Amino acid sequence: MLSKLIPVCPPQLLKQAQALPAMTTAVVNAGSELALESAKLAFEAGIIIPVLVGQIDAIYAAAKAINWPIDGFKLIASDGEEDAATKAVQCIHQGTAQLLMKGNLHTDVLIRALLNKEHGLRTGERLSHLFHMSVPNSPRTLCITDAVVNVLPDTKTQLSILRGATDVMHALGNLNPKIALLSATEVVTQAMPSSLKAKELLATMSEQDHLGAQVFGPLAFDGAISPQAAKLKGIDHPVAGHADVLLVPNIEMGNAIFKQLVYFNAATAAGVLMGAKVPVMLTSRADPPAARLASAALALVYAHHLSQKS
Repeated sequence: MLSKLIPVCPPQLLKQAQALPAMTTAVVNAGSELALESAKLAFEAGIIIPVLVGQIDAIYAAAKAINWPIDGFKLIASDGEEDAATKAVQCIHQGTAQLLMKGNLHTDVLIRALLNKEHGLRTGERLSHLFHMSVPNSPRTLCITDAVVNVLPDTKTQLSILRGATDVMHALGNLNPKIALLSATEVVTQAMPSSLKAKELLATMSEQDHLGAQVFGPLAFDGAISPQAAKLKGIDHPVAGHADVLLVPNIEMGNAIFKQLVYFNAATAAGVLMGAKVPVMLTSRADPPAARLASAALALVYAHHLSQKS
């Protein structure tokens, strides 16, 4: 049942990123082989110019282990995960870097640095995460949000997630994305809290929130992604069966869908953190090289879009 296909970085996403100028990127706690391999992939693809933040001896040792000469890059010494996260965020404020890439540290440590009231990268939006999922030999992409950061988002948080996801889709060139509010049913019922949450979200959205996206729900997974299922169920809405983005009601649902696509369909999951002053590339130790490169490409495309808006 597990797919034997090899994940690939989606060619169109990579092409879009490589058509843009590379951005200086602070690699947070870069002193591990995996962290430097991710930076090396993105650098060699012409997507980033790395600024390596971490314990200097560990960075050089990891670079030697992967046979990557790093003498031409800026290195910033730090002591431990928290100090690396703080100094990487400082790089953004000082203009030393334009993007962040998670290296060898826990995600919650990096998020605390981003949310620091005095020195962080707050914008007024909630931090959230989006996966851009692509499957080998398929032209279709599917985005999932939020499967990483927000465990059980309330309506206000979902509105922020929705705005971020819409912005990422616009950056990718989809100016009117179809966003499905997921549940396990298309019928609003007290027995299914996620269906009530979808109804409340739609009722709360203002005219401004509607701009630039078609949003509909509640929808079960099949009604969101399968035109045949939507037709059989009698769901008459442009989003039904054609969703570009799945906005999930909780982290468990998002995590399960994302991992099923990865392990059953060899999907490449490009992940980006939204809601900070700059996009953040979030990668996992389990991510294959294709996913790490795709995450860098997605973050670069999104960052250029944000810079044009500001």
